[in-house]
Amino acid sequence: QVQLVESGGGLVQAGGSLRLSCAASGRTFNNLDMGWFRQAPGKEREFVAAISWSGGTMSYADSVKGRFTISRDNDKNSVYLQMNSLKTEDTAVYYCGAKRKGYSITWGEYNYWGQGTQVTVSS
Repeated sequence: QVQLVESGGGLVQAGGSLRLSCAASGRTFNNLDMGWFRQAPGKEREFVAAISWSGGTMSYADSVKGRFTISRDNDKNSVYLQMNSLKTEDTAVYYCGAKRKGYSITWGEYNYWGQGTQVTVSS
């Protein structure tokens, strides 16, 4: 089992920045590929960013490319999402996910989830 705890969400004005963190425990973190997904009210959960277990492969949704950066620190069992130039359409609950055995950007293929952290971007 893997436990994931997100933090760092909050209220920010458009154009501002936030850094989300996800702390993992319970399984060897550096065997896991990690991802960030988000879900806005009335919408399905969508992919935001993913990073492979080694940090050598990263992927981003087109909507966040150039504004968001995913990173990980295997010594701290943590993954991060730096969000810059935030827009009102980035408002959502952001979830950290962990996946065994194979890199993916599809949320249904992830094995473990955190409880989510709310990000609200005001105009």
